[in-house]
Amino acid sequence: MNTYVGLDQDRHGITQLGRIVLDARVFGLIPETQDCAGWSIGQMQVLKNTVEQHWDQYGNLPSALPPELAERHNRVYAEAITRAKARGWDPELSEEE
Repeated sequence: MNTYVGLDQDRHGITQLGRIVLDARVFGLIPETQDCAGWSIGQMQVLKNTVEQHWDQYGNLPSALPPELAERHNRVYAEAITRAKARGWDPELSEEE
């Protein structure tokens, strides 16, 4: 059974699954301490679908978020990017590199 390693352990930085975790935190679907480590791919798919439903309300644009969510989005992503860069993630590299 395939499981997600978790945002905090993902050596690839901020991946597609990592963005699902971050967005779920932004929308309050999971606690900000939850990194989804050990979640099955099925569980991650359910979370992804729920995140997408929330994003649909805002046209998938962070700039369309209401102030409280926009502030949380900025903070959650800034913290995640800082952590990922500290572990050696380079956002300029493609996933193949």
